[in-house]
Amino acid sequence: MSSVSTPTVSPVMRVGAVAWIGLAGLAVAMGIGRFAFTPVLPLMQQEGSVTLVQGGWLATANYLGYLAGALICIGWHPGPARAVRWGLLSIAVLTFAMGLTEGFWIWLILRLLAGAASAFVLVGVSAWAMPRLALAHKKTWSGYVFSGVGVGICATGVICLAAGSLAFGARSTWICLGGVAAVFALALWLPLRGDDGHEVPVTKSRAAPLRGEARLAALCYGAFGYGYIIPATFLPALAREVITDPLLFGLIWPVFGAAGAISTLCAAAFLPHHSARRLWIRAQWILAAGVIAPVFTINLYVLLFSALCVGGTFMVITMAGIREARRLGGTSAARLIALYTAAFALGQILGPPTVSLFHGGLAAPSVLAAFVLVASSLALGRGASAPETSE
Repeated sequence: MSSVSTPTVSPVMRVGAVAWIGLAGLAVAMGIGRFAFTPVLPLMQQEGSVTLVQGGWLATANYLGYLAGALICIGWHPGPARAVRWGLLSIAVLTFAMGLTEGFWIWLILRLLAGAASAFVLVGVSAWAMPRLALAHKKTWSGYVFSGVGVGICATGVICLAAGSLAFGARSTWICLGGVAAVFALALWLPLRGDDGHEVPVTKSRAAPLRGEARLAALCYGAFGYGYIIPATFLPALAREVITDPLLFGLIWPVFGAAGAISTLCAAAFLPHHSARRLWIRAQWILAAGVIAPVFTINLYVLLFSALCVGGTFMVITMAGIREARRLGGTSAARLIALYTAAFALGQILGPPTVSLFHGGLAAPSVLAAFVLVASSLALGRGASAPETSE
C-alpha cells in the first residue's frame, strides 16, 4: 500500500489547527446560519418588514431546515469535510440572498435552507474534529471547538449592534453577515478539501438496542430544545420593546454569545471529572431561571440576567447531553445522538409557534418553557446516575 506523505508539524500545531477550523466552522454555522435572524429581527421590525408573529414562523422554518439537514446527514452519511465546506458556502449565499430579496415567503425558503446547511456543518464538524482530538488525547479541546457557537453568536450580535447604532438597515446587515460567512467559507475551503477521504478509523461493532433510560434522556434533550428556544429567538426583540436606545438593547445578544463561549470552555475542563448528567440537571435549573425571569419584570438588568443564564447554559447542556448519550448508548451511541438531534430539533420547532398561539405574547410561552425544563430536570434526577466511564 502506498503511503501519503504529510508535512512535518508538531502534534500541538496539528491539533490546534483542528480546533480552530472546528471553532470557525461552528461560529459561521450557528452564529450566522442558525441565529443571525435573532439580532436582525428587531431591525426588520423597525422597518416594518416583519411582525413578531411572522418572525416566529421564519425562526420555525430555520429549525425545520435544521431538522431536515440532520435527518439527511443520518441517512446519507456525507463526508464530514465535504459537508462542512458546502454547508459553509451555502450559508454565505443564502445569507446574502436575505439582503437582496424581499417578501415573507422568499425569506421563509431562505431560512429553511440555511437551517439545513447549518446542520450539515454541525454534523460535519462533530464527525471531523472530535475523532481527531480523541486520537491526539486532547478530548478536552472539544471545548474550544464548541465555543465557536458562542463566539459566532457574540460576533453576530456585535455586528448587529453596530448596524443598529449606525442606522444601517436590515438588508445591509444581512449582506454584511453574508460577506463574513463567505470569507470564512473560502478560508476553510482548502484546508478541509485536503482532508476529503481521510477519515479517522473507528471500531465497528454490533449496535445494541436503546434502553428505556436512553430514550428518556433523548426526550429530556428535546425538552431542553423547547425550553431554551423562546429566549434564544426573542430576547433582542423583547429588549427592543422596553429599551429605546439601540446601544443598550443591542447588548443582549453579544452577552448571550459571550456567556455561551466562556461557559463552554469551563465545562470542557469540568466534565472529565464530574457526572455529565448532574451537570446537565444543574445547568438546566439555571436555564429555567433565565427563561422565566422576564415574566415578572422587564428591564435591562433582568434581560441581561436572562441572557447570561440562557447563553451560559445552552452549550453546557449540549456538551453534557452528548456525553451522557455516549455513555447510555454504548455501541449504539451514534444512533442515540441522532435521536437526540431529532428530539432537540422538534423541541425547537414547537417553540416559536407557541408564541404565535398566544398572539405574539411571550409571558405565557416563557412560563410553559420553564415548566418543561423543570419537568425535564426532575425526570433526569430520577434516572440512574451510574458513574461515567472514560470514552
